[in-house]
Amino acid sequence: MVDIKNDGLALIQKTLIDKDPKNRKVKPGSIIRVIQKNKQWEVVQLPKVEASLVSMDPQTGAITALVGGFDFNRNKYNHVTQAKRQPGSTFKPFIYSAALEKGITPATIVNDAPLHFSAAETGSGLDWDPQNYDNDFDGHIRLRNGLAKSKNLVAVRVLKAIGAPYAQDYATRFGFDPANHPAYLSMALGVGSATLMEMVTAYGVFANGGYLKKPYLIEKMVDSHGQVIDQTNTMFQNEETPRVIDARNAFIMTTLLQDVVNRGTAVKAKALGRSDIAGKTGTTNNQVDAWFAGYTPSQVAITWIGFDQPKSLGKDETGSQAALPIWIKYMQTALKDTPIQNYEMPDNVIIRKIKSDTGSPANENEEGVNEYFYSEFPPHNEIHLLN
Repeated sequence: MVDIKNDGLALIQKTLIDKDPKNRKVKPGSIIRVIQKNKQWEVVQLPKVEASLVSMDPQTGAITALVGGFDFNRNKYNHVTQAKRQPGSTFKPFIYSAALEKGITPATIVNDAPLHFSAAETGSGLDWDPQNYDNDFDGHIRLRNGLAKSKNLVAVRVLKAIGAPYAQDYATRFGFDPANHPAYLSMALGVGSATLMEMVTAYGVFANGGYLKKPYLIEKMVDSHGQVIDQTNTMFQNEETPRVIDARNAFIMTTLLQDVVNRGTAVKAKALGRSDIAGKTGTTNNQVDAWFAGYTPSQVAITWIGFDQPKSLGKDETGSQAALPIWIKYMQTALKDTPIQNYEMPDNVIIRKIKSDTGSPANENEEGVNEYFYSEFPPHNEIHLLN
């Protein structure tokens, strides 16, 4: 027997006081769902929407948490391992990572302006006019700012510059199946498909400095006598783990994704009070899927929310609004008592002062910002523009 009163009845208050008995959806004998919060019981709904979360130690591949859906008794479909959903903007970092290997830098100026592609160019048989989520355009901006603000037109121009077939092949380094990410320019906006398990594996590459760690759920098996039958090698041994991207690439991508948290679409994550968080929000067309992919050196976690039968979550239900709060709530516990860790800058990464509006070098008497570069791709006086 529980006592429900005051705010605990808020969800059904109107139906309880309705004068017409036909409108009273909750009656004596009705089955209701209740939970206890702060020592008080309240009536809650069974959600129609689904959500899932998976986290991994990027240094070993050990899965540290897995929530396949709202209620296993209601739906035995595991959204972490089985659901292939459009990743939206959470796929953009893999396009940007590919671009770094082609000489594009965080200081490269990209034109955030409208684009039109004919049916012949898209390969889909339809014309395409990609849009930014906010339908706003910033003109010439640095690539770093384009990712922080999740500018779609910037991502499309970057992909157009490096070539979709190259980016499709490059993404396989992170464990993605190229068949699920066709080599069209729309790939820049994450219109392919991926599971949460694939996404946590891929983001783990950035978190651990460039290695593809195979995720595992079982550390070891023992018999009734305590003898180990089988055991996963949990040691982080570089010679046994394939390096799939340059350490410099992983480092610079992490600085870009830290800016997504510090001043971009994932600024809510600053509530955790940590400087080592990097990540990316993701929202698909019409808010059908909402994602957040984020990490520290010791923990990478992916959250997703959406309907099993794809339909809009509702206006403004973006990755930042719907998925990021779940991630923050989880990380409050997962990172508790874990010290803040710095990302070590690899050899042959240089820091240069640049002009914030052009990305070109700034002298000591000029205002500017510091930026990271591959030593072989330093900033030049000639503006590097993707138009």
